[in-house]
Amino acid sequence: MAQTKRRRRTKHRGNAAGVVESRGRTGRKPTDTETKAKGSQARPHRLDAPPTWRAAFNRAVIAVVIFGVALAVVPSFRKQLSTLLFLIPFMLLIYVPLGYYTDLWMYRRRQRMKVEGKLK
Repeated sequence: MAQTKRRRRTKHRGNAAGVVESRGRTGRKPTDTETKAKGSQARPHRLDAPPTWRAAFNRAVIAVVIFGVALAVVPSFRKQLSTLLFLIPFMLLIYVPLGYYTDLWMYRRRQRMKVEGKLK
């Protein structure tokens, strides 16, 4: 026997790609205080955190690995593996402080600009 009651419709629909889209906000408009409260709870900017040696070391390791792989592909360095093994620690020794002090300079510059009012 056929179903006599009509089924309720759902409040969302699928599009051609199969993604379900919700209807969105249908109630009253949010007040100014509600919208501003949402903005104040936003995540702080990533450049507002002071730099760390750990972050500088991680970035330097990634750069050294990429550079080491690139040099290992070059035929002239393939023959001289000892040169590459000497170059990697030397590059780390240079990249870590260079990265840290660059981050420190950017952090101090950003903080100074925030105090002067040039930055939000």
